[in-house]
Amino acid sequence: MLDISIAYNRYKFLGDEFLTWLWFIIEKEPEKISFPDKEPVSLETGNRIVLVKKINDIDESVTIKGDDAGLEEGMLALGKGSVVTELNLLLKSNNQKWRFSIKGESLNISGIKVPESGPVESKKDVEGAVMEKAYFYERIFIILDNLFKNFIKLRLSSEWHHSVLPLMKKWIKE
Repeated sequence: MLDISIAYNRYKFLGDEFLTWLWFIIEKEPEKISFPDKEPVSLETGNRIVLVKKINDIDESVTIKGDDAGLEEGMLALGKGSVVTELNLLLKSNNQKWRFSIKGESLNISGIKVPESGPVESKKDVEGAVMEKAYFYERIFIILDNLFKNFIKLRLSSEWHHSVLPLMKKWIKE
């Protein structure tokens, strides 16, 4: 059995590859993003992307921040061998918006902003408001679990090297 720290260090690259693939999917194949119940959803890159390139155990990073920031610098960094290590996302579904960030190394989700709950006007409404908030948080985890599961299946298949990587390289060079 692998020691947890050895396994972590051996496979932590998967999170960065997942975020890089996720940016690609958002830009080029957004139809692949959906809730398991086929509810319409859109996922967009948010206002922060961090890309890192390892050079002799030294990290060279590029951070793109801002609501109207251009992503050209990020694409240039990808072309030079960087991977996405942190990605801010905006999830939209049925006139509701979620905003959150994911770190690739640990797949930690932070800075979650969920849609507004209905007003709490009496003690009876509190339980409903709590359940609604829990539902809003659950939606983020459902879609990310679904996307990560699809990524892992794809990453382990021969399709990854034969079709996905060439499409991603083409996207980066555009």
